[in-house]
Amino acid sequence: MTQIKRKATEPRRRPKQERSRERIDAILATTMRLIGEKGIDAVTMKEVGALAGGPIATVYHYFPSKSAILAMLYERFSEESRARFGAIIAGIGSLDDVTAAADRLLDDYHARVAADPAIQDLHNAIQADKALQHLDIAETRQQAKMFCDHVAPMLEAGRREAFGRVVFLIFQLAGGVVRLALTQDEAEGRRTIEDYRSIIHTQLRLFL
Repeated sequence: MTQIKRKATEPRRRPKQERSRERIDAILATTMRLIGEKGIDAVTMKEVGALAGGPIATVYHYFPSKSAILAMLYERFSEESRARFGAIIAGIGSLDDVTAAADRLLDDYHARVAADPAIQDLHNAIQADKALQHLDIAETRQQAKMFCDHVAPMLEAGRREAFGRVVFLIFQLAGGVVRLALTQDEAEGRRTIEDYRSIIHTQLRLFL
């Protein structure tokens, strides 16, 4: 069953020629723009094809479903996130730097999502689509591993496994906290982020 779901959300083919890459880029950019303007539910494959400069058959040539487009959009967002993430954790030189890096990671993610309504809708869609939920969890595990691989060697060996579990939870819950904050007015949203920051600090300091 899992294998069937994955095939349904994967692109039909990966682009090898420049022209194919340009077509896929146009489809993805058009979809993301429409998501920002109308929300996920209102976006159709037919409209994406028309506005991306080709017939709907061209869209289906590369993507079997809207979920497959969303999966690739999320993949690209995740690739950029990991690059930004890596730059931030590279600045951790000692345990004294860990909470400050966690702050920067939270602030960077919050700022990116707040600045682009389409990202908010994309994340909501990933969470709501059972065939795509594994992407979000897998990405959280990868980013948590990156963080732990950098910090865990500074910890006592016996505490590393527990640290990894806590970091995974912190990272996974961060998405929900940011989405909640963005539904609130500015003052309440700011308090929500600051309350979560306090929770992060408290949990990390148990190991530092």
